[in-house]
Amino acid sequence: MNKIFIIGNLTRDPELRTTPNGVSVCSFTVAVNRRRFSGAEAGQPEADFFRVSAWRQLGENCNRYLAKGRKVGVVGTFYVQNYTGNDGQQRYSLEVNADEVEFLTPRGEQGDSQYSDIPAQQGNTGFVQVDDEDLPF
Repeated sequence: MNKIFIIGNLTRDPELRTTPNGVSVCSFTVAVNRRRFSGAEAGQPEADFFRVSAWRQLGENCNRYLAKGRKVGVVGTFYVQNYTGNDGQQRYSLEVNADEVEFLTPRGEQGDSQYSDIPAQQGNTGFVQVDDEDLPF
């Protein structure tokens, strides 16, 4: 079974392309922090970087609503892509073919206007106050 679950932040804005067959694919990179730190004095967590590809409608939604710095959860299949860099060295890239992408940054956070076409629920947290007398048990 090949299944990966990652939660992290986008390192740059997503890029939407279309294959010659007309299929949309959105690519973006997710930085996932490790639990250990690179140095006690630095205080910076180490991170792994995953290149994510989301296809068709999922990819179009990612391109529309995601931006650099946003937090996402990705579920998909994992593989390693190897290539030769400009310096002639063999390089490896961690690739994820996304089955599901969950947008984890709350609406309106980070001052992005990308969510402006989604109606905001100002003052509404999604919870309704219920009295004990209204409960059927």
